[in-house]
Amino acid sequence: MALAIKTQMYVWGAFGALSFVLLWLLGDVLLPFVLGGAVAYCLDPIADALERLGLSRVLATVVITLFAILIFVVLALAVVPTLIQQSVQLFNTAPELARNLQNFLTERVPMIMDEGSIVRQSLQSVADTIKSQGAELLNSVLTSALSLLNVVLLFFIVPVVAFYLLMDWDRMVGRIDELLPRDHAPTIRRLAKDVDRTLASFIRGQGTVMTILGVYYAGALMLAGLQFGLVIGAVAGLVSFIPYVGAILGGGLAIGIALFQFWGDWVMIGIIGAIFFSGQILEGNILTPKLVGSSVGLHPVWLLLALSVFGSVFGFIGLLVAVPVAAALGVFARFAVEQYKTGRLYHGLSWRDGPGD
Repeated sequence: MALAIKTQMYVWGAFGALSFVLLWLLGDVLLPFVLGGAVAYCLDPIADALERLGLSRVLATVVITLFAILIFVVLALAVVPTLIQQSVQLFNTAPELARNLQNFLTERVPMIMDEGSIVRQSLQSVADTIKSQGAELLNSVLTSALSLLNVVLLFFIVPVVAFYLLMDWDRMVGRIDELLPRDHAPTIRRLAKDVDRTLASFIRGQGTVMTILGVYYAGALMLAGLQFGLVIGAVAGLVSFIPYVGAILGGGLAIGIALFQFWGDWVMIGIIGAIFFSGQILEGNILTPKLVGSSVGLHPVWLLLALSVFGSVFGFIGLLVAVPVAAALGVFARFAVEQYKTGRLYHGLSWRDGPGD
């Protein structure tokens, strides 16, 4: 005999509350396991493809691991040191850029740059703040990220967790399926497939888009000779999951630096602007339609809300789970609306034998 609906609501509510409390209390401890699970989830389609080519699951996992190690070594030797160096230099150069902007405004619009002008005071305040706090903040973040504990967690535990989860992924999914309540198993499987499709479209697809745009922006800006082109391109690609924000942020920063670096050479300044304009055309017409698709269902505002709420409540671990939880909640919300529209509450007293009557 199936449990009453009221009892089921209590059970699932208690399960959700317990998960919330555990995530809140054990957030720092769960960080490497969440990262490892996310890596395994993203790499599972590649492992499945290698299995279809004739490799065993263990061999497919080993091949993926070796390839990932190769990419990591290349990035660690060729890209990461330059990225860190340019980031620190950008913070240290910010006051000089602010002074150049101040001198430019003084020459062109002297009336707003008087000694007691609010604009001048604001520019000076921003420059002093960035100089005193920016580099210190960046150095502290880098120092904490490179601490012994975090090195152990990120460079040893995460790969090990990802390796074993990837190797046993299909088996774990099968075991979880066996534990589903039989009365609700079809509905749960349907919702799980919808969540997986949404996550696959957004995380895997959008992650690929972010990588391509980051490489494109960074490479193009460096070839154009722009100072800090690598870090600006990386930032623009990283935040490109929010439509237009990556191009506006990266483009504004790149063009601002180009105005000081190439002042008078309007062709070079135009090239810097064209890089981000062409990037938007590439993203909007080719990358996003092909790799992400139009059925993701995650509105940018919904993503920002999820990142803000989960980040403030759970810290860094909350930022990692915000997108999956937002995707799942979106699927559940659409399912609830669907159920509502097929029920008596929506159709009212005129609803008799079915929603079509």
